[in-house]
Amino acid sequence: MNGHLEAQKQWDQRPDQELTWSWSHKPRSALDGAEAMAPPPPPPLAASTPLLHGEFGSYPARGLRFALTLTPQALHIQKLRPKPEARPRGGLVLLAEVSGCCILRSRSPSDSAAYFCIYTYPQGRRRSRRRVTRIFQADGAAIYEENRAEAQRWATALTCLLRGLPLPGDGEITSQLLPRPPRLLLLVNPFGGRGLAWQWCKNHVLPMISEAGLSFNLIQTERQNHARELVQGLSLSEWDGIVTVSGDGLLYEVLNGLLDRPDWEEAVKTPVGILPCGSGNALAGAVNQHGGFEPALGIDLLLNCSLLLCRGGSHPLDLLSVTLASGSRCFSFLSVAWGFVSDVDIQSERFRALGSARFTLSTVLGLATLHTYRGRLSYLPATMEPASPTPAHGLPRAKSELTLAPAPAPAVAHSPLHRSVSDLPLPLPQPALTSPGSPEPLSILSLNGGGPELAGDWGGAGDAPLSPDPLLPSPPGSPKPTLLSPITEGAPEAPASSGLLPPTPDGDSVAISPGGPLDHLLPPLGSPLPPGWVTLEGDFVLILAISPSHLGADLVAAPHARFDDGLVHLCWVRGGISRAALLRLFLAMEHGSHFSLGCPQLCYAPARAFRLEPLTPRGVITVDGEQVEYGPLQAQMHPGLGTLLTGPSGPTGREP
Repeated sequence: MNGHLEAQKQWDQRPDQELTWSWSHKPRSALDGAEAMAPPPPPPLAASTPLLHGEFGSYPARGLRFALTLTPQALHIQKLRPKPEARPRGGLVLLAEVSGCCILRSRSPSDSAAYFCIYTYPQGRRRSRRRVTRIFQADGAAIYEENRAEAQRWATALTCLLRGLPLPGDGEITSQLLPRPPRLLLLVNPFGGRGLAWQWCKNHVLPMISEAGLSFNLIQTERQNHARELVQGLSLSEWDGIVTVSGDGLLYEVLNGLLDRPDWEEAVKTPVGILPCGSGNALAGAVNQHGGFEPALGIDLLLNCSLLLCRGGSHPLDLLSVTLASGSRCFSFLSVAWGFVSDVDIQSERFRALGSARFTLSTVLGLATLHTYRGRLSYLPATMEPASPTPAHGLPRAKSELTLAPAPAPAVAHSPLHRSVSDLPLPLPQPALTSPGSPEPLSILSLNGGGPELAGDWGGAGDAPLSPDPLLPSPPGSPKPTLLSPITEGAPEAPASSGLLPPTPDGDSVAISPGGPLDHLLPPLGSPLPPGWVTLEGDFVLILAISPSHLGADLVAAPHARFDDGLVHLCWVRGGISRAALLRLFLAMEHGSHFSLGCPQLCYAPARAFRLEPLTPRGVITVDGEQVEYGPLQAQMHPGLGTLLTGPSGPTGREP
């Protein structure tokens, strides 16, 4: 008999309950006060500590029986019947590879079992992830209600572990432990990368975050600076996070839009996340490393970052305030580049249809026509005690020019705008979802955070179809969920300045932010620098000021950089380097080992602020990959100004 599965959200819809630390949007001062008054947390459990243990049947029913053991890091599965396995195959499900779970119920009136379904994304032999579901039958009791309570207990415990929520020490695990679903706003650039961003979003992102039980709404951006205009008009209190599904450029718009609001001090605390569907994906590479995953590209990087988003968890994010020659200011989360790196970045726009390969082609062309630029670089060296704790293998402090660094450790066509802020049902073709039996396709996924519907031959011969187990009714007098307010389509009324930089040579204007904190470390641009600054003048092949560890998804420019170290990491290459030596540097940068090559032209210094004065009349300067006006600029790092959705830190990953 053909089976039919539909996922159910395992969340208690209680709008009045505060979110957990992972998704909370309360002001940090309020969070700090609450944490100070809260009792000390219980000591962390060992990774192998058993939390739940029980016996389950299988679905489809084949006479198999399993012993399940849930620990803080994994679900252990051991086959009991018909023949116990000495070495179980597929008997370990790492929680780092789980997106979510749900409870199902048989449509057969005579079936008293409840079904516990887990969505996983394990890596195959080639390190690529594939979607697998595991369904277990809770049938230890004669009546359905008791079996459902057992399945609910397991689903709640697993969800708490995935979200970093504490489990009660008395063993009473109920659905009341779960807060309401986080509300996320997804902004999708449908032409990101090679134009596959919308397809990847439908096929991979939306199914996974629906399995996790996240509530979300989705908007496709239509033009340059559209995301910036949208966040300026948002009622931010209704959202627990803003997630961009594109490359680094869309997040640049979001952050600068938040800092352009009159309430920028609160707005910039809104957690932001990135799901990589662009070409560069530098910040996603750093998030991937922070989560403990191996370096990845393309779909694998997207799935890794989606898994981390499903887990929840945020991290303070340093933002770099960049003041340009015209006096306008923008904020960078990634990098400021002049010379070879910016030349390659802008020239690669001609090859955007190639996706990430465009950077490789542009690099080869840049090496063939290698230029040097005369300029002056001044910086305020990092103090011995920066604002944030340094890594265990800390960065060397800049006293002068360093030749060694730490050891490696276009305009688019308009597209339809999806603007639902309540229910947005769209038929989305899904990839295969594999059960313990055989893989079957998904059919429809609703975009309002509902669980995925699974249709296909899930049961074997004689298996009754499964359907969602209805949620328990809300207590009398419970408040009803309210619809979110409409999203403002146009930009808010412009301030005194236009909010745009002068047009670039390509004719596009780049968004700037007049708001934000004061740069107390910087004198006016053009004024003499205060004592304690280091100034270098000469011929440069490139100058790069980078905040996180990654310059691209597969380029680790600052191996020891962290999201909140309070430092801007300055790297520069002086003139006189050969093309072959420069190529070796970028090849080694894929592993973060370029500083170990001993190249005398490669220099590094950690700083809190810097000033760049090009002395060559023509050139290209980029901020987060976006071309800005050419001329002198200066910048100051503002530690922890933003908040980044990173997911939990991985046990094997370095902290970027």
